[in-house]
Formats: sequence, C-alpha cells, structure tokens
Amino acid sequence: MRKGKSGAKAPTPPAGRGRWWVIGLGVAVAVAVIVGYFAYRAGADLPGARFDDQGNEHIQMASEPHPPYNSDPPTSGAHLPYIAPWGIHTVPIARELQVHNLEDGGVVVQYRCDGPCPDLAAKLTEIVKRYDTQVILAPYPGMRTRIALTAWTRLDAFDEFDDMAAEGKAKATAAADREMVPVMAVDDTVEASIPPAFIADPTPVAHG
Repeated sequence: MRKGKSGAKAPTPPAGRGRWWVIGLGVAVAVAVIVGYFAYRAGADLPGARFDDQGNEHIQMASEPHPPYNSDPPTSGAHLPYIAPWGIHTVPIARELQVHNLEDGGVVVQYRCDGPCPDLAAKLTEIVKRYDTQVILAPYPGMRTRIALTAWTRLDAFDEFDDMAAEGKAKATAAADREMVPVMAVDDTVEASIPPAFIADPTPVAHG
C-alpha cells in the first residue's frame, strides 16, 4: 500500500501578488466609504421631502387612467408627452402635464389662494420671472399648503411666503455642490430663492 506524501505544502503564490490584492481591496473599501459619504451629504443638503420615483410613463391624455401620484403636487410618475411653457401661468397646470417639466430638470412653484391674494402672487412672480427657463409658477387650488416647490422626487411646502424666504436663504448659504439656482433679492428687506440644492440632479430623466 502506497503512502501519500506527508507535509506537502500548498503552492506559493507569485511574490507580490498577495500584497497587491490586499492593497486593491483597501482602495476599493476607501472609495466605497468616500462615495457613501458624499451621497449622504448630498442627500442631507437637499431641502424638502423625498418621494419614491414612480417612473416616467407617457400617457396621451390627462384623463387617461394611471397609478395615483404619491405626493401632492406630484413629483414623478405618468405624464403627458409634452411640457408646459416655462414661466408665469395664471391658471392651474394639469398634474399630468407639470410632471413632464420636472422630468426635464425643472422646478414648479405653485400656490393656493383661498381668496384674492395679489401680494403672494406678486412676490412669487418676482422670483420666477428672473429665470428664462426651467422654472414655472402657477396656482394650485386645493393644495394642502399655500406654497409648494416641486422637482423630480422632491417636494418642499410652506404655509407663508416668509417661511419660504427664510429657508431659501438658508439653503442657498449651505447649498449642495450641484446647485443651479442662485439667491435672488425680492426687495431690500426680504431675500427669497428657489433653494439651489432643490434640484437633486440637473440631468434630465431619460424619457420613457
């Protein structure tokens, strides 16, 4: 009966290979930690509430059945295949229409007036009219709060214009790196802005 060799040693890896494998693993871990930190910081800098992305399905008519939106005003989901004109609107914009503007990287500012509110409309107009594109202002009857700012998957809401002005100024001061919209002076005493960090990612969402 043949006896197997005792004390056989496992093959020795080429010199240096183990050392480089350890170094590579260490680099990968470090990169993951850094990416995670900046992802957390970017999320922390964004104002308002984040809602789950409901996709970007196109529908042909606003009355066409589709899954209910998970926020009001909506922040993602089914929408018409065209956008509303950027700028100032004096009549409400269909939810299925305004969502496409969000998909294209825009911000929609909407307000609710239980009666005539020319002062509020004028203050918001002063903010929005300074942008040639990517921002919309429109009334939104029945909204829970008086003012709402929406971007893709994000909603920031306010009951008073002064609240919006204060938060806009604070967010502008500590904006995330990917800011798009600067602080704007409404008058000599009040500064308001669409918070620069409000747009999570200026890259338009891929069309469905």
